[in-house]
Amino acid sequence: MLHSTTPNKKKGYFLLSSFIWLFVWHLASIVIGKDILLVSPLVVLKTLFLLIKEVAFWTTISFSFTRIVGGFFLALLVGVSLAVLSSQFIFIRFLLNPLTAVISSTPIVSFIILALIWIPTRNLSLFIAFLMVLPIIYTNTLQGILNTDQKLLEMAEVFRIPLYRKIIYIYLPQVMPFFVSACSVGLGLCWKSGIAAEVIGLPTHSIGERLYEAKIYLSTSELFAWTFVIILISILFEKLFIYFLKKISERILAK
Repeated sequence: MLHSTTPNKKKGYFLLSSFIWLFVWHLASIVIGKDILLVSPLVVLKTLFLLIKEVAFWTTISFSFTRIVGGFFLALLVGVSLAVLSSQFIFIRFLLNPLTAVISSTPIVSFIILALIWIPTRNLSLFIAFLMVLPIIYTNTLQGILNTDQKLLEMAEVFRIPLYRKIIYIYLPQVMPFFVSACSVGLGLCWKSGIAAEVIGLPTHSIGERLYEAKIYLSTSELFAWTFVIILISILFEKLFIYFLKKISERILAK
């Protein structure tokens, strides 16, 4: 018989499994015995504390964060707008289907190399993050709109309910699960693709540049430290964004 797991137990299991893998990592670093190949978690933590004290560390995070998150929000705006248009005009939907399929199936590195021809390296991560997230937001939002209960829409027409009320009380509750799921996937992808763009384009003062320098100078501890920073920022921003997104939708529905 399966027993439900409480949120506190889930957090406990997560922390326990994290400590186990950190211990495995530490043992592996001892067995290998070469920091250039694998450093211990303690060395990475020490390196991270040293980096945090530098002004350049925060400048670098600010540079990459504003561009990658900017690309994500731009994808939200364009993706939702195109989804609304596609739900109303089938021609636009058919016109965009091949484009979204090509973007979704083409390797990220191909777009990065092509974009380097047209876009300054400073804005490369913004464009790539936007491009990778756009199909996810568009397709999921469109799916949510098309799956809206037709009986509710017919009832709204019969009672002549205003458009803004239909959006708030009919479309929003049914589209929101699709939208939240798209945002969750898109946030992870925008950071992966954005950092990849920076590693290839090497814009000054970017996280990608710092990762590349760590690789060139064989500074494995810095490489791991910056990777940890990327993961941490990505997770924290995703949790905060999804939390506020749900709170905003709850407030709108409560009115």
